[in-house]
Amino acid sequence: MPTTLTKTDFHFPGQTAVYHGKVRDVYTINDDLMVMVATDRISAFDVILPKGIPYKGQVLNQIAAYFLDASADIVPNWKMAVPDPMATVGLKAEGVPVEMIIRGYLTGSAWREYKAGAREICGVKLPDGMRENEKFPEPIITPTTKAEEGHDENISREEIIRQGLVSEEHYKKMEEYTRKLFQLGSKMAEEKGLLLVDTKYEFGIRDGKVILIDEIHTPDSSRYFYSEGYKERFEKGEPQRQLSKEFVRQWLIENGFMGREGQKVPEMTPEFIESVSERYIELYEHITGKKFHKADGTDLSDRIKTNVEACLISLRKDF
Repeated sequence: MPTTLTKTDFHFPGQTAVYHGKVRDVYTINDDLMVMVATDRISAFDVILPKGIPYKGQVLNQIAAYFLDASADIVPNWKMAVPDPMATVGLKAEGVPVEMIIRGYLTGSAWREYKAGAREICGVKLPDGMRENEKFPEPIITPTTKAEEGHDENISREEIIRQGLVSEEHYKKMEEYTRKLFQLGSKMAEEKGLLLVDTKYEFGIRDGKVILIDEIHTPDSSRYFYSEGYKERFEKGEPQRQLSKEFVRQWLIENGFMGREGQKVPEMTPEFIESVSERYIELYEHITGKKFHKADGTDLSDRIKTNVEACLISLRKDF
């Protein structure tokens, strides 16, 4: 089994803060730049699972870089450089504590709520009679709060503004950018024989303007269906073939785990871990159209440290 990076403890030159998230570790440099390291940790139901997934961090980082570059002309983003397969360096922004989730199809948690009788999610009214995996007439935005710990919570546009989580002006811009990004991501997915089902975006404020931060259109933040056979499977009520982290959630559910108190994470066997790694690599190759090249994993921490420090020295000269 290849080595995995599940914990980081870097001390970069000029480092002023560090934040260890569920999957990413974010290092602040001179209160102006960010180093985001995509680890091999995997989370589901807001719980970090006990074992890492080989090459997952590399997949996430490189897919995010691919889409940040592709969308930079329509939405400004934080990315400046990718010095290592698992790390990106970019601009620091004041993060908005809201995740902008946009859904093109009724599936996942939205379907589970709908099936239980909900006809409104995050202030968005849903029609009766919809079926699992059915396409919405228009994509819907269903934001959540971004929790430091525990579960994110659904929240409406009105409540976000009322609570002062972000100004109305900036929220409108976030909605505009969310729709533009989803439109672009859907178009790029369709060109590769995929359907972008739902995804989330995170935004920050820098110099008074909204910019896109974090990752986009990765299997951790997005769900994809194969477009071939979608209609036939939908009409028959069969599960869709998909590329996303949803299969991990389904595996956990089937084994009695949904992140609730008292529940135990099922054993992650080497075979299961390898299958998850292969799924992530498959998505990378399918969505980018590029061959995935496994980076040398002899000493991931030393490699990342060396590459990032060289990048920071270079940026200091140019900045």
